[in-house]
This record gives sequence, C-alpha cells and structure tokens, in this order.
Amino acid sequence: MHAVLSNDLVTIINPKAEKLNKKSYYGRMVNGKLELSLIEALYLFSKDKITIFDEEKELSGEEITNLVQEKKLYGKYLVYQDMRNRGYVVKTGFKYGSEFRVYERGKTPGDGHSDYLVKVISENYNLNILDFSSYVRVAHGVNKKLLMAVVDEEGDITYYNVEWIRP
Repeated sequence: MHAVLSNDLVTIINPKAEKLNKKSYYGRMVNGKLELSLIEALYLFSKDKITIFDEEKELSGEEITNLVQEKKLYGKYLVYQDMRNRGYVVKTGFKYGSEFRVYERGKTPGDGHSDYLVKVISENYNLNILDFSSYVRVAHGVNKKLLMAVVDEEGDITYYNVEWIRP
C-alpha cells in the first residue's frame, strides 16, 4: 500500500487502509485517510504492509529507521514492535501521560477500555520519584495497570508491572 510521509505523519489514501484501521486498529481514520504515527508506519513497513514515499521518492527501511531515531522514538518503536508482535493492540497513551495504552489480547478499542498504560524509559534515564509517583497515580486513577518498559543500550526490553498498594 502506498503511504505518504508529511511532517511526522504517514497517510494512506486507499480503501484497504480502512481495513487496517478497523481490523487491526492501526492509526486513525480522518476524512477517508488513514493517519499513522512514524512508529506505526515503521512497524507496518517492516511487515511489508506499506511502502512510504516522501514526495515522489520511495524511502528505504534505513531512511525510515534513521528518521525514527532522529526523532528520538526508536526505544518507543522497539516497545511498540514487541507488544504488537506479542498480539496486543497498541494505541497512543498521550492523553494519560504515557507512550502507549495497550489492550489485552482478544480485546479491542471498540470493546472497552485498555488494560495497561506503558511508560517507556531508557536504562540510563534518571527517573524522578515525583514523576514516577504521578505515573502510578494516573494509572490507578483510570483503573489501568502501569507497565514500565525499560530499554537497554542493546535494544532489549524489560517490563515492570507497577501497582498501587494500600498499606
């Protein structure tokens, strides 16, 4: 499927794009166009579902990956890729101050609420305890589990399930 890069969005104008959105929950439909984030676009590109063009030039996998790295999104991409490969539906978590919201396998955005909020950090990140506390508080307040996804320098991911416990 032909996709077009413009700023930080990748857009597909194709009747099959709606199927990607409705069946697999990629991106969002806006005026008959499927809008994908760079992370979603790189994932679909890696699965040979789309080709991405910048104006008339077809982008290579290396060019798309470099763009994601330049935008400092590669760690988030690795987590997105891992979660998708494990069968989860992954959507943006921006509204909740996290990178992603994740639906348990077999659940979809139309069936109810997401189960997890995922916060992505690198292993070298100095996490402020007040920020950490706010992540936990938000997740608890919206009745979701918080997953901290720690990405190391080799690109390996360790997930920590963080829960609010009342003493």
